[in-house]
Amino acid sequence: MNGNDSLSTMILRSAGIYSDEQIDKITTQRAANPGMGLAEAAVKFGGAREKDFLSAVGKVLGLECVDLESQNPNPDALQKLPASAVTQFDVLPFRVDADSLTIVSSDPFDTSATDGLRLVAGCRIRTVLAPKEDVEKAVKKFYGVGAEAIEKMLEDGRYDVGDEFGAMTKIDVNEMGEEASIVRFVNQIIAEADRQGATDIHIEPQETELRIRYRIDGMLHKVDVPPQLNRLKSAIISRIKVMANLDIAEKRLPMDGRIGIRIQGQDIDIRVSTMPAAYGESISLRLLAKSGSFVKMQDLGFNDRDFAVVDKIIHRPNGIFLVTGPTGSGKSTSLYSFLSEVNKIDVRIMTAEDPIEYHMAGINQVQMQAEIGMNFARALRAFLRQDPDIIMVGEIRDRETAEIAINASLTGHMVFSTLHTNDAAGAFPRLIDMGVEPFLIASAVAGVMGQRLCRRLCPDCKKEAPLDMKYYNLAYPPESQVVFEPNGCDKCSRTGYKGRRALFEVLDVDEDIEGAIVRRENATQIRNLSLSKGMKTLREDGWAKVFRGVTSVKEIIRVTEEQ
Repeated sequence: MNGNDSLSTMILRSAGIYSDEQIDKITTQRAANPGMGLAEAAVKFGGAREKDFLSAVGKVLGLECVDLESQNPNPDALQKLPASAVTQFDVLPFRVDADSLTIVSSDPFDTSATDGLRLVAGCRIRTVLAPKEDVEKAVKKFYGVGAEAIEKMLEDGRYDVGDEFGAMTKIDVNEMGEEASIVRFVNQIIAEADRQGATDIHIEPQETELRIRYRIDGMLHKVDVPPQLNRLKSAIISRIKVMANLDIAEKRLPMDGRIGIRIQGQDIDIRVSTMPAAYGESISLRLLAKSGSFVKMQDLGFNDRDFAVVDKIIHRPNGIFLVTGPTGSGKSTSLYSFLSEVNKIDVRIMTAEDPIEYHMAGINQVQMQAEIGMNFARALRAFLRQDPDIIMVGEIRDRETAEIAINASLTGHMVFSTLHTNDAAGAFPRLIDMGVEPFLIASAVAGVMGQRLCRRLCPDCKKEAPLDMKYYNLAYPPESQVVFEPNGCDKCSRTGYKGRRALFEVLDVDEDIEGAIVRRENATQIRNLSLSKGMKTLREDGWAKVFRGVTSVKEIIRVTEEQ
């Protein structure tokens, strides 16, 4: 055992939180992993939480522990170290004194960081401690995502564009596409979005900044980025266009493209949309996981009645099942779940999609291409000559598609599709408005499901709230006398919500509903008739999830209408 190992053992023993067996394991594992520091080994193999380890070792070494959630670094301290040094040594500048700079570190034993930072800052370095995750989160917050890459790009004159729109030649961009800094910055933005569970990335040039926002659980959140980013917006936008195989010289027209990347072993398909705006091109990226772990039907969140009705409809030999709701309400997820349920070796399934969001084994998925005339109606006609059992049409948008879908259902096929209406009952007047005869709708449509998405309360921090019956307007007693509201913690990024859950209303078309459709009754009359037969509205389904502690009252009021 050398002197350093002996000192390490002494410090760990003095900390008073490890047994001799744990200390032996820490030193053995550290020896087996030469690049691993003592702090990392102690946290990984010692069995104690990092916060407890730092607190105990800090007392032995005379180092203070700080809470980065409640304490912010001094702005002057942030100016003392460049992002490259902060990233290299995994530290955060915290405060400046007369002759020293205090840094926050998660490794109290890293003397090389202290020596290196002393040279960069030109003053003495003092160290305080905080968990590694807290330090990394604070660095992203105060320096911005990809700060190191931005610094390197600014050092290269090619990327620092003086004019607002920054016209660039193709040669510049092609060289830039191979250069590590711009590539790394764009990759970091995408990887961070995936890590946070974002569905969309919006890159929006403003007058004085390049704003980047992630859509997480249906809500937009601004990304902390370095303030110098605005000077590099043309380079970043051009890099994304290169990745999506778009024409970088065309800045006047909207364009669509795709990027395929791999993040932590998972293939991600990114749909890219550009739009000319006042201060440059606005770019939207939609992140889609190619290979699906598809949500099982029993995990969608149906109540018992709705599950039984949907299960009966999707296993019918013929008919149309419509899923309605606004964009982003989870319709595609539900349809893929239903297809997964009925996807058997003896069933031939064909889908017409625009675009294909998830690839599913055993199903024939067809991408629509409007520019060559391959639309939903044309695909449906072709499907009928392909001997399918089940057809899925991405959306019924016009009379032609609606009539072919109805024809398909009346000739012995089961058809799944979506329709943009506010609720389930609104599907019938919408089809009639398209010009479809009511008696055909009544004969073909087997059921309609309305859908919305609400945010789920974070299970780690939700807190009880008083039950105030003025909100609910219930015709029955509440399922529980306790409801919950959001609080906020690290695991949910202080929002109080984590993930989303679907709300449903399932309208089963029986003889009475068919009669109402043929009589051209309006959506309210059809909905009231369905309610008398046991259908729950979106809001009623929401209240049931509130009483089960899944979501909050405010969230249900936000996403549903009073009915």
